[in-house]
Amino acid sequence: MVRTRQAYDPVILIITLVLLAIGVVMVHSASSVVSLQKFGDSFYYAKRQLLWAGLGIVGMLLMANYDYHNLRRWAPKIAIASFLFLAIVLIPGVGSTRGGSQAWLGIGSFGIQPSEFAKLGLIIFLAHYLADSGDRMSSFRRGFLPPLLLSLTGVGLIMLEPDLGQSVVIMGTTIILLFAAGARVRHLAGLGGIGLAGFAGLVAMAPYRINRITAFLDPWKDPLGHGYQIIQSLYALGSGGVLGVGLGQSRQKYLYLPEPQTDFIYSILSEELGFLGAATVLALFGVLVWRGFRAAIFAPDEFGSLLAVGITGMIGVQVLINVGVVTGSIPATGITLPLLSYGGSSLTLMLTGIGILLNISRQAQLALR
Repeated sequence: MVRTRQAYDPVILIITLVLLAIGVVMVHSASSVVSLQKFGDSFYYAKRQLLWAGLGIVGMLLMANYDYHNLRRWAPKIAIASFLFLAIVLIPGVGSTRGGSQAWLGIGSFGIQPSEFAKLGLIIFLAHYLADSGDRMSSFRRGFLPPLLLSLTGVGLIMLEPDLGQSVVIMGTTIILLFAAGARVRHLAGLGGIGLAGFAGLVAMAPYRINRITAFLDPWKDPLGHGYQIIQSLYALGSGGVLGVGLGQSRQKYLYLPEPQTDFIYSILSEELGFLGAATVLALFGVLVWRGFRAAIFAPDEFGSLLAVGITGMIGVQVLINVGVVTGSIPATGITLPLLSYGGSSLTLMLTGIGILLNISRQAQLALR
Protein backbone atom coordinates (compact mmCIF):
# COMPACT_ATOMS: atom_id res chain seq x y z
CA MET A 1 0.00 0.00 0.00
CA VAL A 2 1.40 3.39 -1.01
CA ARG A 3 1.48 5.96 1.79
CA THR A 4 -0.12 9.22 0.66
CA ARG A 5 1.46 12.56 1.40
CA GLN A 6 -0.17 14.17 4.43
CA ALA A 7 -1.27 17.77 3.96
CA TYR A 8 -0.35 20.60 6.31
CA ASP A 9 -2.47 21.05 9.41
CA PRO A 10 -5.21 23.20 7.83
CA VAL A 11 -6.12 24.95 11.09
CA ILE A 12 -2.56 26.12 11.83
CA LEU A 13 -2.02 27.18 8.21
CA ILE A 14 -5.32 29.02 7.79
CA ILE A 15 -5.14 30.82 11.15
CA THR A 16 -1.55 31.88 10.44
CA LEU A 17 -2.50 33.33 7.05
CA VAL A 18 -5.61 35.03 8.48
CA LEU A 19 -3.60 36.65 11.30
CA LEU A 20 -0.92 37.65 8.80
CA ALA A 21 -3.51 39.29 6.54
CA ILE A 22 -5.05 41.12 9.52
CA GLY A 23 -1.56 42.24 10.49
CA VAL A 24 -0.75 43.72 7.08
CA VAL A 25 -4.06 45.61 7.00
CA MET A 26 -3.63 46.88 10.56
CA VAL A 27 0.01 47.89 10.01
CA HIS A 28 -1.14 50.10 7.13
CA SER A 29 -4.05 51.52 9.11
CA ALA A 30 -1.99 52.14 12.25
CA SER A 31 1.05 53.59 10.46
CA SER A 32 -0.53 55.61 7.62
CA VAL A 33 -0.31 58.93 9.46
CA VAL A 34 3.22 58.53 10.80
CA SER A 35 4.34 57.10 7.43
CA LEU A 36 3.02 60.14 5.61
CA GLN A 37 4.62 62.49 8.12
CA LYS A 38 8.06 60.82 8.11
CA PHE A 39 8.38 59.55 4.57
CA GLY A 40 5.69 61.27 2.51
CA ASP A 41 4.14 57.88 1.73
CA SER A 42 1.22 56.56 3.77
CA PHE A 43 2.00 53.02 2.53
CA TYR A 44 5.69 53.07 3.59
CA TYR A 45 5.40 50.61 6.48
CA ALA A 46 2.69 48.54 4.81
CA LYS A 47 4.81 47.91 1.71
CA ARG A 48 7.72 46.78 3.84
CA GLN A 49 5.47 44.57 5.92
CA LEU A 50 4.21 42.93 2.72
CA LEU A 51 7.82 42.30 1.67
CA TRP A 52 8.69 40.71 5.02
CA ALA A 53 5.46 38.71 4.97
CA GLY A 54 6.37 37.34 1.55
CA LEU A 55 9.85 36.34 2.73
CA GLY A 56 8.36 34.85 5.88
CA ILE A 57 5.87 32.75 3.90
CA VAL A 58 8.75 31.41 1.79
CA GLY A 59 10.59 30.48 4.99
CA MET A 60 7.45 28.91 6.42
CA LEU A 61 6.85 26.76 3.34
CA LEU A 62 10.50 25.72 3.18
CA MET A 63 10.51 24.59 6.80
CA ALA A 64 7.09 22.94 6.44
CA ASN A 65 8.65 20.70 3.79
CA TYR A 66 11.98 20.20 5.60
CA ASP A 67 12.10 17.18 7.88
CA TYR A 68 12.43 18.67 11.35
CA HIS A 69 14.55 15.67 12.45
CA ASN A 70 17.41 17.16 10.42
CA LEU A 71 17.44 20.15 12.77
CA ARG A 72 18.93 17.94 15.49
CA ARG A 73 22.16 17.67 13.52
CA TRP A 74 22.33 21.44 13.26
CA ALA A 75 21.14 22.26 16.78
CA PRO A 76 24.60 22.87 18.37
CA LYS A 77 25.74 24.98 15.41
CA ILE A 78 22.49 26.95 15.45
CA ALA A 79 22.98 27.69 19.16
CA ILE A 80 26.60 28.77 18.63
CA ALA A 81 25.58 31.02 15.71
CA SER A 82 22.83 32.57 17.84
CA PHE A 83 25.28 33.46 20.61
CA LEU A 84 27.81 34.80 18.12
CA PHE A 85 25.23 37.14 16.60
CA LEU A 86 24.18 38.27 20.08
CA ALA A 87 27.82 39.09 20.86
CA ILE A 88 28.55 40.75 17.50
CA VAL A 89 25.64 43.17 17.83
CA LEU A 90 27.19 44.51 21.05
CA ILE A 91 30.44 45.55 19.32
CA PRO A 92 30.60 49.37 19.08
CA GLY A 93 30.25 50.49 15.49
CA VAL A 94 28.82 47.17 14.38
CA GLY A 95 25.43 46.99 16.07
CA SER A 96 23.03 49.85 15.45
CA THR A 97 20.85 51.46 18.09
CA ARG A 98 17.09 51.90 17.76
CA GLY A 99 14.72 52.85 20.54
CA GLY A 100 17.57 52.92 23.06
CA SER A 101 18.74 49.34 22.40
CA GLN A 102 21.84 48.32 20.46
CA ALA A 103 20.03 45.30 19.06
CA TRP A 104 20.30 45.52 15.27
CA LEU A 105 22.68 44.47 12.53
CA GLY A 106 22.30 46.10 9.14
CA ILE A 107 22.52 49.28 7.12
CA GLY A 108 20.03 52.11 7.39
CA SER A 109 16.43 51.03 7.80
CA PHE A 110 17.19 47.46 6.72
CA GLY A 111 18.46 45.31 9.53
CA ILE A 112 18.04 42.08 11.43
CA GLN A 113 17.53 41.62 15.14
CA PRO A 114 19.78 38.79 16.42
CA SER A 115 17.63 38.29 19.52
CA GLU A 116 14.78 37.10 17.27
CA PHE A 117 17.08 34.47 15.75
CA ALA A 118 18.30 33.57 19.23
CA LYS A 119 14.77 32.80 20.46
CA LEU A 120 14.20 30.19 17.75
CA GLY A 121 17.79 28.94 17.92
CA LEU A 122 17.59 28.34 21.67
CA ILE A 123 14.27 26.52 21.28
CA ILE A 124 15.81 24.16 18.72
CA PHE A 125 18.85 23.46 20.88
CA LEU A 126 16.91 23.06 24.13
CA ALA A 127 14.51 20.64 22.42
CA HIS A 128 17.55 18.68 21.19
CA TYR A 129 19.19 18.65 24.62
CA LEU A 130 16.06 17.93 26.66
CA ALA A 131 14.93 15.15 24.32
CA ASP A 132 17.78 13.02 25.68
CA SER A 133 17.52 14.17 29.29
CA GLY A 134 15.34 11.28 30.47
CA ASP A 135 15.55 10.72 34.22
CA ARG A 136 18.24 13.40 34.55
CA MET A 137 15.51 16.06 34.80
CA SER A 138 14.81 14.95 38.35
CA SER A 139 18.33 16.10 39.25
CA PHE A 140 18.86 19.83 39.65
CA ARG A 141 22.58 19.74 38.87
CA ARG A 142 22.62 17.23 36.01
CA GLY A 143 19.25 17.86 34.36
CA PHE A 144 17.71 21.19 35.32
CA LEU A 145 20.74 23.46 35.64
CA PRO A 146 22.59 23.04 32.27
CA PRO A 147 19.72 24.16 29.98
CA LEU A 148 18.84 26.91 32.44
CA LEU A 149 22.40 28.26 32.38
CA LEU A 150 22.37 28.20 28.58
CA SER A 151 19.21 30.30 28.46
CA LEU A 152 20.54 32.66 31.13
CA THR A 153 23.67 33.19 29.03
CA GLY A 154 21.53 34.23 26.09
CA VAL A 155 19.42 36.45 28.33
CA GLY A 156 22.57 38.05 29.74
CA LEU A 157 23.77 39.00 26.26
CA ILE A 158 20.35 40.36 25.31
CA MET A 159 20.17 42.41 28.51
CA LEU A 160 23.43 44.09 27.54
CA GLU A 161 21.62 45.60 24.54
CA PRO A 162 19.34 46.07 26.65
CA ASP A 163 16.07 44.33 25.73
CA LEU A 164 13.99 43.21 28.69
CA GLY A 165 11.03 42.09 26.57
CA GLN A 166 12.95 39.50 24.56
CA SER A 167 14.64 38.28 27.74
CA VAL A 168 11.30 37.66 29.42
CA VAL A 169 10.03 35.73 26.37
CA ILE A 170 13.13 33.51 26.32
CA MET A 171 12.90 32.74 30.03
CA GLY A 172 9.16 32.13 29.84
CA THR A 173 9.64 29.74 26.93
CA THR A 174 12.51 28.00 28.74
CA ILE A 175 10.33 27.39 31.80
CA ILE A 176 7.60 25.89 29.60
CA LEU A 177 10.15 23.59 27.94
CA LEU A 178 11.65 22.51 31.25
CA PHE A 179 8.19 21.72 32.59
CA ALA A 180 7.32 19.72 29.46
CA ALA A 181 10.61 17.81 29.75
CA GLY A 182 9.74 16.64 33.26
CA ALA A 183 11.44 19.15 35.55
CA ARG A 184 10.40 19.02 39.19
CA VAL A 185 7.83 21.55 40.29
CA ARG A 186 9.93 22.61 43.27
CA HIS A 187 12.85 23.41 40.95
CA LEU A 188 10.54 25.51 38.76
CA ALA A 189 9.09 27.23 41.83
CA GLY A 190 12.58 28.05 43.05
CA LEU A 191 13.45 29.40 39.62
CA GLY A 192 10.32 31.57 39.75
CA GLY A 193 11.41 33.06 43.07
CA ILE A 194 14.91 33.73 41.78
CA GLY A 195 13.44 35.20 38.61
CA LEU A 196 11.31 37.66 40.55
CA ALA A 197 14.34 38.71 42.59
CA GLY A 198 16.39 39.08 39.42
CA PHE A 199 13.65 41.12 37.77
CA ALA A 200 13.54 43.42 40.78
CA GLY A 201 17.32 43.81 40.55
CA LEU A 202 17.19 44.67 36.85
CA VAL A 203 14.47 47.22 37.50
CA ALA A 204 16.48 48.81 40.31
CA MET A 205 19.57 49.05 38.07
CA ALA A 206 17.84 51.22 35.45
CA PRO A 207 15.86 54.33 36.37
CA TYR A 208 13.72 54.13 33.23
CA ARG A 209 12.49 50.68 34.32
CA ILE A 210 11.53 52.07 37.72
CA ASN A 211 9.58 54.76 35.88
CA ARG A 212 7.78 52.06 33.88
CA ILE A 213 6.75 50.32 37.10
CA THR A 214 5.46 53.53 38.67
CA ALA A 215 3.66 54.38 35.42
CA PHE A 216 2.04 50.95 35.48
CA LEU A 217 0.86 51.43 39.06
CA ASP A 218 -0.46 54.94 38.45
CA PRO A 219 -0.07 56.27 34.88
CA TRP A 220 -2.03 59.41 35.77
CA LYS A 221 0.71 60.47 38.15
CA ASP A 222 2.77 61.51 35.12
CA PRO A 223 0.22 61.68 32.25
CA LEU A 224 2.49 63.62 29.88
CA GLY A 225 5.63 61.65 30.70
CA HIS A 226 6.10 58.01 31.66
CA GLY A 227 2.37 57.35 31.89
CA TYR A 228 1.59 58.88 28.50
CA GLN A 229 1.87 55.76 26.34
CA ILE A 230 -0.30 53.51 28.49
CA ILE A 231 -2.92 56.26 28.91
CA GLN A 232 -3.15 56.72 25.14
CA SER A 233 -3.40 52.95 24.74
CA LEU A 234 -6.27 52.81 27.22
CA TYR A 235 -7.99 55.67 25.39
CA ALA A 236 -7.79 53.60 22.19
CA LEU A 237 -9.17 50.51 23.90
CA GLY A 238 -12.02 52.41 25.51
CA SER A 239 -12.94 54.32 22.36
CA GLY A 240 -13.50 51.13 20.38
CA GLY A 241 -16.56 49.99 22.29
CA VAL A 242 -18.19 46.81 21.03
CA LEU A 243 -17.95 47.30 17.27
CA GLY A 244 -15.13 49.84 16.97
CA VAL A 245 -14.92 53.25 15.30
CA GLY A 246 -14.33 51.66 11.91
CA LEU A 247 -11.32 50.35 9.98
CA GLY A 248 -8.94 53.20 9.26
CA GLN A 249 -10.81 55.61 11.55
CA SER A 250 -8.53 55.47 14.61
CA ARG A 251 -7.90 58.81 16.30
CA GLN A 252 -5.01 57.62 18.46
CA LYS A 253 -2.85 56.95 15.40
CA TYR A 254 -2.78 60.70 14.71
CA LEU A 255 0.51 60.99 16.61
CA TYR A 256 -1.08 60.43 20.01
CA LEU A 257 0.07 56.83 20.51
CA PRO A 258 3.82 56.49 19.77
CA GLU A 259 4.83 53.75 17.27
CA PRO A 260 1.29 52.38 16.90
CA GLN A 261 2.35 49.89 14.22
CA THR A 262 4.66 47.90 16.50
CA ASP A 263 4.20 47.16 20.19
CA PHE A 264 0.79 48.89 20.46
CA ILE A 265 -0.87 47.67 17.26
CA TYR A 266 -3.42 45.77 19.37
CA SER A 267 -4.57 49.11 20.79
CA ILE A 268 -5.32 50.47 17.31
CA LEU A 269 -6.98 47.20 16.31
CA SER A 270 -9.21 47.38 19.39
CA GLU A 271 -10.10 51.00 18.68
CA GLU A 272 -11.01 50.39 15.03
CA LEU A 273 -12.56 46.91 15.26
CA GLY A 274 -13.88 47.10 18.80
CA PHE A 275 -14.24 44.41 21.41
CA LEU A 276 -15.49 41.89 18.84
CA GLY A 277 -12.47 42.37 16.60
CA ALA A 278 -10.00 42.29 19.51
CA ALA A 279 -11.66 39.18 20.99
CA THR A 280 -11.64 37.46 17.60
CA VAL A 281 -7.90 38.00 17.26
CA LEU A 282 -7.30 36.57 20.73
CA ALA A 283 -9.54 33.60 19.89
CA LEU A 284 -7.49 32.95 16.73
CA PHE A 285 -4.29 32.97 18.79
CA GLY A 286 -5.95 30.64 21.31
CA VAL A 287 -6.81 28.11 18.61
CA LEU A 288 -3.31 28.42 17.14
CA VAL A 289 -1.76 27.66 20.54
CA TRP A 290 -4.16 24.73 21.02
CA ARG A 291 -3.24 23.22 17.65
CA GLY A 292 0.44 23.75 18.40
CA PHE A 293 0.24 21.85 21.68
CA ARG A 294 -1.87 19.21 19.94
CA ALA A 295 0.97 18.74 17.45
CA ALA A 296 3.34 18.37 20.40
CA ILE A 297 1.17 15.69 22.02
CA PHE A 298 1.00 13.58 18.85
CA ALA A 299 4.55 14.22 17.61
CA PRO A 300 6.29 10.97 16.64
CA ASP A 301 9.31 11.57 18.91
CA GLU A 302 10.45 13.49 21.97
CA PHE A 303 12.47 16.03 20.00
CA GLY A 304 9.49 16.94 17.81
CA SER A 305 7.22 17.16 20.83
CA LEU A 306 9.53 19.54 22.71
CA LEU A 307 10.20 21.57 19.58
CA ALA A 308 6.46 22.07 19.08
CA VAL A 309 6.04 22.98 22.76
CA GLY A 310 8.83 25.56 22.51
CA ILE A 311 7.54 27.25 19.36
CA THR A 312 3.96 27.26 20.60
CA GLY A 313 5.02 28.46 24.05
CA MET A 314 7.00 31.31 22.49
CA ILE A 315 3.92 32.46 20.56
CA GLY A 316 1.69 32.22 23.64
CA VAL A 317 4.12 34.06 25.91
CA GLN A 318 4.55 36.91 23.42
CA VAL A 319 0.80 37.31 22.99
CA LEU A 320 0.25 37.37 26.76
CA ILE A 321 2.99 39.97 27.32
CA ASN A 322 1.96 42.23 24.43
CA VAL A 323 -1.74 42.22 25.28
CA GLY A 324 -0.92 42.56 28.97
CA VAL A 325 1.12 45.70 28.28
CA VAL A 326 -1.40 47.44 26.01
CA THR A 327 -4.24 46.76 28.44
CA GLY A 328 -2.22 48.04 31.41
CA SER A 329 -2.23 44.62 33.06
CA ILE A 330 1.58 44.40 33.32
CA PRO A 331 4.39 46.99 33.22
CA ALA A 332 5.44 48.19 29.78
CA THR A 333 8.12 46.19 28.02
CA GLY A 334 8.77 46.25 24.32
CA ILE A 335 7.60 43.07 22.58
CA THR A 336 5.75 42.63 19.31
CA LEU A 337 2.40 40.92 18.80
CA PRO A 338 3.18 37.80 16.71
CA LEU A 339 2.16 38.01 13.03
CA LEU A 340 0.47 41.40 13.50
CA SER A 341 3.10 43.94 14.57
CA TYR A 342 5.39 45.63 12.08
CA GLY A 343 8.90 44.18 12.01
CA GLY A 344 11.03 42.18 9.59
CA SER A 345 13.02 39.93 11.90
CA SER A 346 10.13 39.15 14.24
CA LEU A 347 7.70 38.38 11.39
CA THR A 348 10.01 36.23 9.25
CA LEU A 349 11.34 34.24 12.20
CA MET A 350 7.85 33.69 13.61
CA LEU A 351 6.63 32.37 10.24
CA THR A 352 9.72 30.17 9.96
CA GLY A 353 8.96 28.71 13.39
CA ILE A 354 5.36 28.06 12.37
CA GLY A 355 6.72 26.26 9.30
CA ILE A 356 8.58 23.88 11.63
CA LEU A 357 5.35 23.44 13.59
CA LEU A 358 3.53 22.54 10.38
CA ASN A 359 6.14 19.91 9.58
CA ILE A 360 5.85 18.38 13.05
CA SER A 361 2.07 18.31 12.74
CA ARG A 362 2.26 16.68 9.32
CA GLN A 363 4.57 13.93 10.60
CA ALA A 364 2.35 13.47 13.66
CA GLN A 365 -0.60 12.78 11.37
CA LEU A 366 1.46 10.32 9.31
CA ALA A 367 2.51 8.48 12.47
CA LEU A 368 -1.13 8.12 13.55
CA ARG A 369 -2.30 6.65 10.24
